[in-house]
Amino acid sequence: MGRRCPDRLEGFTLIEVLVALAIVALAMLALNTQLNRYAISASHIQQKTIASWIATNRITELSVSGEWPSLGTSQSELQFANQLWQWRAEVTKTEVENLRRVDLYVSLSAQPNQIIHRVSGFLEPPPPPGFYPTRWIGNVMGSAE
Repeated sequence: MGRRCPDRLEGFTLIEVLVALAIVALAMLALNTQLNRYAISASHIQQKTIASWIATNRITELSVSGEWPSLGTSQSELQFANQLWQWRAEVTKTEVENLRRVDLYVSLSAQPNQIIHRVSGFLEPPPPPGFYPTRWIGNVMGSAE
């Protein structure tokens, strides 16, 4: 068996420590980059979801209102999820006489030209006054009344 040299100390050399630090620094840089990408993606997904809710809510409001929306563009701002949002609705004619197309664009009010979400829908005219929908009575899944 070999003898140990009494003049040599055991441990890491300076070069080994520097290489280990460089590897740790690169790993931390990669981790930081991925965390930043995750935060940006999460924020974008949150904004996209909220903008989708705003757009579908507005189209639903137009479809259940008692008036057929007039042709042209309308817009408004609203506070939703602690942010100020802006929506713009463009109502246009279609080839079908009793059908109008609505294109709804949602953005943050601070950046109105950056559209976050867009939804299109079709609206029919509201029913005439005094019109009541048919009340269907009958067998539901085989149960007898």
